[in-house]
Amino acid sequence: MKTVQFREAICEAMSEEMRTDESIYLIGEEVAEYNGAYKASKGMLDEFGAKRVIDAPIAELGFGGIAVGSAMNGNRPIVEYMTFNFSLVGIDQIINNAAKIRQMSGGQFNCPIVFRGPTASAGQLAATHSQAFESWYANCPGLKVVVPSNPHDAKGLLKAAIRDDDPVIFMESEQMYGDKMEIPEGEYIIPIGVADIKREGSDVTVVSFGKIIKEAYKAAEELAKEGISIEIIDLRTVRPMDHAAIIKSVQKTNRLVILEEAWPFGSVSSEITFRIQDEAFDYLDAPIKRITTADTPAPYSPVLLEKWLPNSNDVVKAVKEVLYK
Repeated sequence: MKTVQFREAICEAMSEEMRTDESIYLIGEEVAEYNGAYKASKGMLDEFGAKRVIDAPIAELGFGGIAVGSAMNGNRPIVEYMTFNFSLVGIDQIINNAAKIRQMSGGQFNCPIVFRGPTASAGQLAATHSQAFESWYANCPGLKVVVPSNPHDAKGLLKAAIRDDDPVIFMESEQMYGDKMEIPEGEYIIPIGVADIKREGSDVTVVSFGKIIKEAYKAAEELAKEGISIEIIDLRTVRPMDHAAIIKSVQKTNRLVILEEAWPFGSVSSEITFRIQDEAFDYLDAPIKRITTADTPAPYSPVLLEKWLPNSNDVVKAVKEVLYK
């Protein structure tokens, strides 16, 4: 085992795959000469050269289109967005081309491409740089959406995403790039679409994904002091979603709380709530509770931002509510 930062896990995954397949390349703003805006591609320009680690201008629609076209012609590009907020500039290439070309071509073309970068808030970055787009992209058939919460999962899932023959949205966080964790020395792959139980428990199931899951871990420690045992499931992949893992846990605990850093309307938590009431209603002993951001654009004020984001106190409160405590 070795200890690496989240950014190093991302870099390792890309580099390992690029060493074995010359059709893989990285393109994005500041990925080459600057070693990545968050240093997630450090050293890759020196190893692979400027033809495979490509600095793009500030033109997400343009370099996204180049990457989609090259994927249709035998390459396996990795597109880095400095933030998924900027992916909105190039979203036509993702939704209308990458996600649909296999079906629209009758299977003649596939699009093995990874769009990766940070999602959701990262401190005082205000409304236009603090948005979570997991549910937006997960709503589109043809896309897979991966949101790891730690370095170990990030490396294994990114390698799986790069090898996938269909487009994958891979979402990270500026606030996780410095997170450290032990990972295996050798190669490993984590399959897309498989959730992971991060903490076993018996009283309440808590489902989350991405960096906000840390608030569930904090809540679990506080609740344990009161004799309350929560089971924490990390989705890891939003689409395809591992509904079976959630249902199995709810069959044991009979209660469900969902924690998500996104707006409430049309959220991932809304989808989970529907699926569980549809497929596991008889196992529920309490209504499902969801915890999201406030239903407003993200504020710049640190005082307001603290209120806007979900936190461990919100999780504790929701768990006690479904336990009628």
